[in-house]
Amino acid sequence: MNPAADPRFPIGKFEEKPFSQKQKEEWMTDILFLPRQLEMSILNLDEAQLATPYREDGWTVKQVVHHVADSHINAYCRFKLGLTEDQPTIKPYDEAAWARLHDYNMAVNISLTLLHALHNRWYDLLKHISDEEWNRSVVHPEHGKLMSLWYLLGLYAWHGKHHCAHVTGLREKMNW
Repeated sequence: MNPAADPRFPIGKFEEKPFSQKQKEEWMTDILFLPRQLEMSILNLDEAQLATPYREDGWTVKQVVHHVADSHINAYCRFKLGLTEDQPTIKPYDEAAWARLHDYNMAVNISLTLLHALHNRWYDLLKHISDEEWNRSVVHPEHGKLMSLWYLLGLYAWHGKHHCAHVTGLREKMNW
């Protein structure tokens, strides 16, 4: 798939990769640095720019930032559940409904600050997962499948880059 063909997926859709130390380090680095990358992607944007959707019928830049914080809070909890319970069923949530809640009107620095702290804790947790523990899994009821912690690591590493690309793509398009 040509990522440029679908503005919803500017870096393409997530593709699971086999376990390797090299891939683990790459994805863990993505988790560690995502808050800085997201912060840099919105650097110097004014309120009007933050209120601009990244694509037609898409979320605003502000909503994207708040969504990443919400999503990654859930991801961190899913990792902890997966590490401490046997194949727990995780709780899905309505992302679009969350994006309409009042807290999405708050300044983006609130979610960026949260992401910096969260990702530091998350990265510390990830550093101490054994090779065997990467095979532990959670059950996602909406998708009807087991998701290993390895799968989740890749998915959320991709997720952060995916949303950064929404913002940077908009910046390029608008010449900001």
